[in-house]
Amino acid sequence: MSNIPDLHPIAATTRRPLVVRGKAEIQPPVASAVSTSDKSTSYQLNAKCQDFITRYLGRSLITPDDPDMMYVNRKLLRLAFAYPFLMHASLGVALTYDRYLNNSLGCRRSLEECYHWSQSTAILNRRLKEPIEAKDKDAIWGTAAALAILTFSSPDACTPEESWPLRSSVHCDLDWLRMSQGKMSLWNIVNPLRPDSLFRVMAATFAQMSSPLPEIGIDGIPRAVATMCFLNDSSTPKNNPYFYAAHAVSQILDLPDSAVTTGQTQIFTRSINGAFERLLRERDPIALLLLYLWYRKARRSIWWIELRARVECPSICSYLRLYHKRNVSVQAFLPGGALGD
Repeated sequence: MSNIPDLHPIAATTRRPLVVRGKAEIQPPVASAVSTSDKSTSYQLNAKCQDFITRYLGRSLITPDDPDMMYVNRKLLRLAFAYPFLMHASLGVALTYDRYLNNSLGCRRSLEECYHWSQSTAILNRRLKEPIEAKDKDAIWGTAAALAILTFSSPDACTPEESWPLRSSVHCDLDWLRMSQGKMSLWNIVNPLRPDSLFRVMAATFAQMSSPLPEIGIDGIPRAVATMCFLNDSSTPKNNPYFYAAHAVSQILDLPDSAVTTGQTQIFTRSINGAFERLLRERDPIALLLLYLWYRKARRSIWWIELRARVECPSICSYLRLYHKRNVSVQAFLPGGALGD
């Protein structure tokens, strides 16, 4: 916005002599000038951005204490000074994380978050219309991952009553799912597992995300979940739309909260497609309950999942109680039910 001083470039006239009490003095150069730039775009970081780089971006925001992610984050931080779209996306994530830590700031995205998110998206879109060189691939993948997190962690609601699924369906319902699918469409283009990729250290995490789910039966699914989803020993993904989602969420239900990783949580999001995705968009009670169970577990260890779960979890509960109160198997999993804890 043009009225925000911190977003103004430093004018050439700022180094002109200043007259103070009749004496001519030269203004010292800006000692804290830090910028990110490429051939077409540049952005000078203000004091707050520099503070957030020091405070947040030098560590792993996605999964704290993960040494592989800390390595990746340090490498991405170096790249961010050469790729403005990556810097803007990284600053957007840092600002969102700061909002998560400071509940008093409210749940709405700040203007700064919106600015960096918008700038990153616009610049990346322009960049993707050009030939992609090998040196650009890590920055592009890192930006796509950051934008997916920004989309997921920023629901367009502050209260359960304003949130999906209680509110009337609009085009942005499950927008985070479209963004996640869009990110994965870049996989074959940038190949994060290529030999020279900084993301290669995450091979085990990527393998976990794409690990195959069972093709038949209910082994590993709690009996109550299987009953609710009409699953039995002869069930397959072809004859039951809940099959993959039920298996995916069941893999984390009994894990200690500290043992739940990003890779494990993404197995469930990968299962949201086809018939199950259609049921979820139609607010089918069983599909909603499986999403609720995933939120309830994943939010305890992944901060950016928690930001959306704060409003969507109670919204799902209220919706199911309001419109499906006679579905005993579903009601049992809600707070106060036999399996609510």
